Amino acid sequence: MLFYTLIKPVLQVALRVFFRKIEVRHRERLALPGPLLFAGNHPNTLMDPLLVGINSRQPVAFLAKSTFFQNPVSRTVLASGNSIPIYRRQDTGTGPATPEEFAIQNEATFGRCYDYLGEGGTIMIFPEGTSVSERRLRPLKTGAARIALGAEARHQFRLGLKVVPIAINYFDPSRFRSDVLLNVAAPIVVADYAAQYAADPEAAAMQLTDAIREALERHLVITRDAADDVFVQQIEQTFGDHLNPDDDPNTLYDNFQFSQTLLQALAWFEQNAPSRLVALRQQLQTYLRDLRTHRLTDEALEGQRRGTIAGLLNLALGLPVWLYGLLNNYLPYILPSAVARRATKEVEFVAPIMLTVGMFTFPLAYALQAAAVHHWLTHDWRLTALYVLSLPLTGFYALSYWQTLTARLARLRALRLFQRTPAVGAALLQQRATLAAQLEEARDAYLARPEQD
Repeated sequence: MLFYTLIKPVLQVALRVFFRKIEVRHRERLALPGPLLFAGNHPNTLMDPLLVGINSRQPVAFLAKSTFFQNPVSRTVLASGNSIPIYRRQDTGTGPATPEEFAIQNEATFGRCYDYLGEGGTIMIFPEGTSVSERRLRPLKTGAARIALGAEARHQFRLGLKVVPIAINYFDPSRFRSDVLLNVAAPIVVADYAAQYAADPEAAAMQLTDAIREALERHLVITRDAADDVFVQQIEQTFGDHLNPDDDPNTLYDNFQFSQTLLQALAWFEQNAPSRLVALRQQLQTYLRDLRTHRLTDEALEGQRRGTIAGLLNLALGLPVWLYGLLNNYLPYILPSAVARRATKEVEFVAPIMLTVGMFTFPLAYALQAAAVHHWLTHDWRLTALYVLSLPLTGFYALSYWQTLTARLARLRALRLFQRTPAVGAALLQQRATLAAQLEEARDAYLARPEQD
């Protein structure tokens, strides 16, 4: 518990640096009086429990698969960080050798959970049982429900245990400075299943699992397959501002609702106007392919004449600050992504590796740079402290400056296209306008659909 208390503020800082925005909807549900059982989807391995842990006031015990406890170092860290191993049949060679031993080991795990919940504690479990980076919810195992019902049964269903489903929605799970929405569902009172449990414990576990699944589905962006996911994200990134003009820039929940609406509309058009949907898909792919041919983005094409003298002046004046931030932050910034790319091909492991490596590279680089500057230049701890303070500030500025510069260079490429081959530029704009109009018509048709649909 001491390790958990010490590491939590460090992880809070690290995660708030890694993500541009972490939004928790219905945060008060994470602070309900215990005992609580948090049940979440699992798209991003270690990032998922970390995000829940830093946003929960009370200590959280995490159920982790037994393979994480193989290594002595990770076993020590996990155990001191309040984690409990759970043994799965597919994890061969990491735990019990026989079915009998397997059952005994997991009964011991369940017993630890019952004790922890009985003391008013909070446990986090991922009922999917595995982590896959996709906007889908895999079938839920009944372990979470069986733990919840078993803990309540031990106290004659007077414990007051609640299951809180937590839907974790990443907007770009493997990218630094992306966004994440923790969409917390209403708590499920486990005592409400007392009668079903008395009649048939297995049926009660299935019913509670179904309730968890339904709550997560309502609070997640869920796509049916990779093709639908790509299509919807292309619409969001290219025409999101046109189709969702009332988007509130201060919340991620609007983006979540927009994604859900797009997916519902996609399913509706497949049933009611499939030929129209096929035509839209083809036109969008053609437009995006033509943009790639000319090394353009939709934003650059649409805003190719946008830009002010003030914007150019800001870029010119900011150049020295960008160079300073780049030189001082490039190595600790680039190393985590380089290590992650070499360490894994699985998307769901990229972000945790980047976060872990970055927690070492940045402090180490800053410490070495500070020591060098103090020894050879300043000889004054106050000047050295100012230098250290400048490192993260100019690092964030360098990242923002590069994004602004990249967008401006893309607009300049679009402007050059219009100057050299105006007919091509005009054709692209017409293509864009036609597609935008058809998407708006499709949106209006979906919103005006009969109630029975």
